[in-house]
Amino acid sequence: MKYKSITLEDIQAFEHMLEPNRVFADDETRKAYGHDETEDLVHPPEVVLKPLNVSEVSAILKYCNEHIIPVTAIGGRTGLSGGALSVYGGVGLSMEKMNRIVEIDELNLQVVVEPAVITQVLQETVAAKGLYYPPDPSSRGSCFIGGNLAENAGGPRAVKYGVTKDFVLNLEVVLANGDIIYTGANTLKNSTGYNLTQLMVGSEGTLGIITKAVLKLVPLPKNNLLMLVPFYDAAKACEAVSAIFRAGITPSALEFMERDAIDWVLRFVDDVHVPVEEEIQAHLLIEVDGNHMDSLMSDCEVISSVVQTFGCGEILFADDEAQKNQLWKLRRKVAEAVKSNSVYKEEDTVVPRYQLPVLLSGVKEIGKRYGFKSVCYGHAGDGNLHVNIIRGELTDKQWNEDLPHAIGEIFGLCVKLGGTLSGEHGIGLVQRDYMEIAFQGAELKTMKAIKMTLDSHQILNPGKLFPKQMD
Repeated sequence: MKYKSITLEDIQAFEHMLEPNRVFADDETRKAYGHDETEDLVHPPEVVLKPLNVSEVSAILKYCNEHIIPVTAIGGRTGLSGGALSVYGGVGLSMEKMNRIVEIDELNLQVVVEPAVITQVLQETVAAKGLYYPPDPSSRGSCFIGGNLAENAGGPRAVKYGVTKDFVLNLEVVLANGDIIYTGANTLKNSTGYNLTQLMVGSEGTLGIITKAVLKLVPLPKNNLLMLVPFYDAAKACEAVSAIFRAGITPSALEFMERDAIDWVLRFVDDVHVPVEEEIQAHLLIEVDGNHMDSLMSDCEVISSVVQTFGCGEILFADDEAQKNQLWKLRRKVAEAVKSNSVYKEEDTVVPRYQLPVLLSGVKEIGKRYGFKSVCYGHAGDGNLHVNIIRGELTDKQWNEDLPHAIGEIFGLCVKLGGTLSGEHGIGLVQRDYMEIAFQGAELKTMKAIKMTLDSHQILNPGKLFPKQMD
């Protein structure tokens, strides 16, 4: 697709739409909005625009559609798949000024938000009213709800409560031509026409720009218990995951961390102190929540009896909120700790949870053949394993030419085990050329047909999701 480069005339048109103080074409701003947390990739837009409302977004898209200018929505820039990178230049549409919690409906357990509301801010605001918004990515302190919607983000509590899509009732969306639509209804059930809401969630900004969301809430659980379980064998830790569910327990979180992940975090974070025996190879961080402490204690007893059959060490039960926060910090800081130690690539694999031991063993075997080290952790309760491939001493050839084949083998293994390429990070830029591993031609052609129907000029987040040959 041939896109138009931004001209002075275009800049002046945007300034007329938004006011000049929300239009940025300087190099410093463009570079700042040209990267997220995906490796060291930088793709600056030609201009950064900061709309205040849906009418301004509509005007921008209508203009860009008429002039064939690419538009990439930019949120909190915490993504790990390159979804917010302006690979074709054009407009970087920063949603940061659309950051209102519009309404909290305590009677119907719903909240209306704009896309730049920070996930943790939303959680804490509704918690003050005794309500709960469970999806909580590791970057919840800085990521935007809009980005969560675009990538269908999950997080630790997805195992019990579901991912972002399970909490979306209705969306206000601006289409590529500037039309403003609502995708659903503010009801718990809706069998009226196509499910446009779920079509938009996880579409990575390629079908429309989300400007408002109606989200479902649940009552805030009154209690939770947290335990850290060490294992002498990482594969056995993975085996224990499925056994816990088969014993009739559904934890509110069930996280896996292999030994290197723990060690790197303990070196990276000064205020987290967890004793780890030399023989320990992995940990499970397990949380249960609910309103009745007796029931939670009973669940923990069952979990304890299950994990002991898989060769675990001494179980650490968090005594108070301070210790709970320390253990959660241990888990949430893994990605930062890995990044501080080495250049790396993160693959967001997901398989049926019973297959986790096979996936972990397969990743390590592929690493041996290709000569790379990996640090694995993730949301074991729903089969979502983050595979951090460490560059270490790999040569440029190994890193740039051989490693893509290794990653392809990892994804091939996921699909063979009944899984797929991404559980929550999305496809974006860095995984697009692996899509043919997960889908046959007919599936990709169907997706592309939907894209072309809603965005015939392909201005919305081009260069993402589809393999290069489908651009």
